[in-house]
Amino acid sequence: MKTFIIIGALNAFLAVALGAFGAHGLEGKISAKYLEIWKTAVTYQMFHSTGILIIGALMMKFPQSNLLSWSGWLMLAGIILFSGSLYVLALSKISVLGAITPIGGLAFLTAWVLLIIGAVKHL
Repeated sequence: MKTFIIIGALNAFLAVALGAFGAHGLEGKISAKYLEIWKTAVTYQMFHSTGILIIGALMMKFPQSNLLSWSGWLMLAGIILFSGSLYVLALSKISVLGAITPIGGLAFLTAWVLLIIGAVKHL
């Protein structure tokens, strides 16, 4: 599905841009602890951007797969909730945002399980 290719590529672009911003724009402006949190957000965003790209490629062969579609949307939700909450936490130091992060992690885990099931079913 073209949509997932675009979403994956856009998120990969953003991960590179946000990684560069963290390395060059935030160094010395936030503590090492929060810089590590920023790096974790970038890393997970990039991994799951790649996952979304893979799902987009698989959906070209299996366009009717609800399992693959749900997997892609859950990876996007995970990026928003997991990485997004970590980005905001690193900049704001509002620790309550850490409560959102595990919801994004659960979305990531569910997405990978759906991808596994989809692969078993379709490949």
